[in-house]
Amino acid sequence: MPQRILVVDDDPVQRRLLEAMLQRFGYATLTAEGGDAALALLNGPHAGGIDCLVLDLMMPDLDGLGVMARMRGAGIAVPVIVQTAHGGIDNVVSAMRAGAEDFIVKPASAERLQVSLRNALQAHALKGELARAKRSRDGTLTFTDVVSRAPAMRTVLRAAEKAAASTIPALIEGESGTGKELIARAIHGSGERRARPFVAVNCGAIPDTLVESTLFGHEKGAFTGATEKHPGKFVEASGGTLFLDEIGELPLNAQVKLLRALQEGEVEPVGARQPVRVDVRIVSATNRDLIADVKAGRFREDLYYRLNVFPVQVPPLRRRREDIADLARHFLARFAAEEGKPVRGLTADALALLEAFAWPGNVRQLENTIFRAVVMAEGDAIGIDELPQIAAQCAPDAPGNADDTAGGAAVSIVPDPGASQPWPTAHQGRPGPEGGALALIDADGNVRPLDEIEREAIRFAIAHYHGQMSEVARRLRIGRSTLYRKLDGLGLDAAPTSLPAE
Repeated sequence: MPQRILVVDDDPVQRRLLEAMLQRFGYATLTAEGGDAALALLNGPHAGGIDCLVLDLMMPDLDGLGVMARMRGAGIAVPVIVQTAHGGIDNVVSAMRAGAEDFIVKPASAERLQVSLRNALQAHALKGELARAKRSRDGTLTFTDVVSRAPAMRTVLRAAEKAAASTIPALIEGESGTGKELIARAIHGSGERRARPFVAVNCGAIPDTLVESTLFGHEKGAFTGATEKHPGKFVEASGGTLFLDEIGELPLNAQVKLLRALQEGEVEPVGARQPVRVDVRIVSATNRDLIADVKAGRFREDLYYRLNVFPVQVPPLRRRREDIADLARHFLARFAAEEGKPVRGLTADALALLEAFAWPGNVRQLENTIFRAVVMAEGDAIGIDELPQIAAQCAPDAPGNADDTAGGAAVSIVPDPGASQPWPTAHQGRPGPEGGALALIDADGNVRPLDEIEREAIRFAIAHYHGQMSEVARRLRIGRSTLYRKLDGLGLDAAPTSLPAE
């Protein structure tokens, strides 16, 4: 998903010129004719999707300095590039003191603007990463630290915010690598217990013989090797939040003791004579189907209902493709800083490749892919050459991909692992009568439902353009993110291998 730039200028000609220039660079754009209109956008539904401002300094009514002052007062941390026809030193100093990332004198050359934008976006991403890392260490991560603008995740985050406002036990479900622990930390960091400890326990990593000691503690000499007293994770988290990751891996005998601890609000350390009172908020997570485990006798039903009071389902990355580009830039900023590499961004080809991949390993796989790409990078941008494993799985040399109509390497989408059948290939998609016409009337002489016609049209386009999703979106005259939303909404993940015959 391209980064979105808000152009604020009272001159309509200048707005159109900047808008066209930014779109040539590959950015999405919004425009505002004045300071008040810009602030309305920054506080409106588009706020989360604005990545940078190109702001005119001299405007009637509310000028550029006034806009930045109000942004600062409202806590809006979007980077700003100021431009003006008056390049005096006083104006430059005032703009930089007000918080501008850069200052450009009109008329700005395309190269100057492009470099300024790239630097501003990278600096902002790095600042965000440093602040996020500090909050992670302090246990004060909030939902603003979750990198996402996908509609599927907005629903999840709204539900998690409601859970954070209470002490209700929450169970976070989702595939491995989707970011369940990040959601758990945001729940803790947004609640009343954020000043208290957040203790994470990976239940699948504890040996069966040490589960009870790890969770509930032990007294000195309670068993062989217990050379000193250990308080246990429940006591460590008392007053705060205990995060039980991979709760489905907990042995049955430990499940009984965990249930008692949750019911009674006290734990009994191994070898202790008296139980210890604890006050913990429980957040658990699993990548397993706990209902199936309950039916199979691998997980206690009473414990399941004790933990699953407030379920939160985190979708896999392939169901929120709008997040791939933002997450990739987020990881790029961090790893480039850690590795000391001058990598500033990803090429359009690389982004298209990442967005086409199905990501069976979810966000964790994307993170490791970007880490490897940063290490391999020799220039200032990551391209397809730095993503060889993803490129190989996306089959960029598949039939039809040699036709590079968009100026970059075309890629074929990898079939969704959850789909029951693969996508249709080019030879399986029928051209239909008269060069691909779709039937509007069904066998009974009635007009076919609109969603059925749309489903068939999209499937035919994917087959016709060999899975080149950028080309499919362009030919259908919709955005690529809109195309992916339609795929989910129309149930095309389980599309048959060929289009229905007439």
